[in-house]
Amino acid sequence: MSKENGKKITDWVDPSDSTGEFKRGGSAFREFISKKPGAEFPPEKGRYHLYVSYACPWAHRTLIVRKLKGLEEFIPYTSVHWHMLEKGWRFAKPDENLPGENVTPDPIHKDFSHLRDIYFKVDPEYKGRFTVPTLYDVKQGKIVSNESSDIIRMFYTEFDDLLPEKYKNVDLYPENLREQIDETNGWTYDNINNGVYKSGFATTQEAYEKAVHPLFAHLDKAEAHLASHASPYYFGDSITEADVRLYTTIIRFDAVYVQHFKCNIRDIRSGYPHLHKWLRKLYWDVEAFGSTSQFEHIKRHYTRSHRQINPFSITPVGPIPDILGPDEEVSAAGAAIRSTNEDSGEKMDAKHLALKTDA
Repeated sequence: MSKENGKKITDWVDPSDSTGEFKRGGSAFREFISKKPGAEFPPEKGRYHLYVSYACPWAHRTLIVRKLKGLEEFIPYTSVHWHMLEKGWRFAKPDENLPGENVTPDPIHKDFSHLRDIYFKVDPEYKGRFTVPTLYDVKQGKIVSNESSDIIRMFYTEFDDLLPEKYKNVDLYPENLREQIDETNGWTYDNINNGVYKSGFATTQEAYEKAVHPLFAHLDKAEAHLASHASPYYFGDSITEADVRLYTTIIRFDAVYVQHFKCNIRDIRSGYPHLHKWLRKLYWDVEAFGSTSQFEHIKRHYTRSHRQINPFSITPVGPIPDILGPDEEVSAAGAAIRSTNEDSGEKMDAKHLALKTDA
């Protein structure tokens, strides 16, 4: 049985921790692909292989950015099977037919059955978690990084000299927005991206409530931000890192986090109209987001891999559909939006009437 520092990797909360709080460990591999002369990991076409899971929000970030930056021919990838138990992520078997591209056995290491086999090949004494994404240097047989926030930033710039202008000019971390993006990333990560996990993996009522209330307070904050401007994306008319990092949690929210992680104060489709509109814009109109979102992997992974939460591995049928169409609304939410618009219209009419009367 695989262990991390002497503990089962399926013990999301240390059984000896009386607080019951989920505490995410740091990533073990933090090297960087760099175009600087003499770099250990220079940008080269086909040199690196990306291991992901369609179920995992952290890995999902890298798939989105890989496509936005036009790196498909430069960095091939393999998705593991959605099922993750005591040995960690496993590769799909040749006779398994799962949705999504590249859900296959490991094409680099033909005899490896689990992602952990790569970690042990790199370091036979490895004691950490076997996580996705994992960016692997095929030439040297080394793991470059298993930290998603680092990997996406490598993808932003380090291959630009090899890319056509169309993709070289895609700037997901523009200089004039970096301070705002970094500030947003801070509270988004702690309270939303990781907040759903702190809520769902909590083993005491106190730990759960300590996480779930800040989660919804910060969803309210994101909702208010989106409501404050008419632009389609988080910081205006262009997609940025803030969109990528928030999307991978929000696309999973109604499908699994509401029921499986008990994040049920509100859902996105009926409780957050501006987040819901923003989410559907990305899913339906931007291929890099929609084509990399695989609901079968998402729903089955969480509900059938986290047996301490769902011991019978029953996957709820709903919500139906997984995501609403671009112009669809939940009936109650649609009525609320219409009411808000009508109230706004009445106030504007009253204001105009008052102006005419004053005149």
